[in-house]
Amino acid sequence: MMMTSIKKTIQEAYTGVVLHQQSCCSTTAPSIASSCCGTAAEGTDFSEAYLDQPGYLPEADYGLGCGIPVAFAGIEPGQTVLDLGAGAGNDVFVARSLVGEKGKIIGLDMTPAMVNKANANKQKLGYANVEFILGEIEHLPLADETVDTVISNCVLNLVPDKAAAFGEIWRVLNRGGHFCISDVVLSGPLPAKLKGVAELYAACISGAIEKEAYVQTIRQAGFQELVIHTEKQLPLSDDLLLQHLTEEELEEYRASGHQLLSITVSGYKAV
Repeated sequence: MMMTSIKKTIQEAYTGVVLHQQSCCSTTAPSIASSCCGTAAEGTDFSEAYLDQPGYLPEADYGLGCGIPVAFAGIEPGQTVLDLGAGAGNDVFVARSLVGEKGKIIGLDMTPAMVNKANANKQKLGYANVEFILGEIEHLPLADETVDTVISNCVLNLVPDKAAAFGEIWRVLNRGGHFCISDVVLSGPLPAKLKGVAELYAACISGAIEKEAYVQTIRQAGFQELVIHTEKQLPLSDDLLLQHLTEEELEEYRASGHQLLSITVSGYKAV
């Protein structure tokens, strides 16, 4: 798949979430991709509950994540925090409760409809130290060394060039700064047929890479002191897989023992 095609599919899927107020797996709007992260298909749910998190705003939570990175990010009062793939602002508003009035939160997303929804949520809350911007993770519209902490929830797997993404995270972080990211990785390779399906890319499946390669990409960007806070298996329903695999191919994949995983990982930029 060409990068432009991947990004168009992702934008269509997430625009549908906002404009049609539909779940990721809805197909009621014919122009909308059939899935996106969090709920790729019936019986395939990646999201975690934010109800107990301070600053939680239900209107900003579309259930699109695969972890709760803000719970492990060590965000402190007065920090500047960047949320990559901020969506409608779910993690941003939780992070804002942690940095307080003297901190700053920047939420970045490449889908205009999500940025518009996030700004509408911000207007309701009246926060002056929250900013939502349109942009791509591989080309962050921020100056070097201007952020203390970077967070992201189930988004980096959607980025075709992950080395560029982590390079940009490194660039914008202050010395001594760190990231905390929840994301989807693989314990082993996916069936080849699944890798070329645009809708499965938008569903946080086809764009995921193997865990060892993911960690190596982070290290190659320059990060140290990597910590994997959580790791869990993510379900892939037979119904979903049989849309793209034969019965024999499904049986072979199940026999391989390979799994889709959610991890929450942190890494630090040296002082």
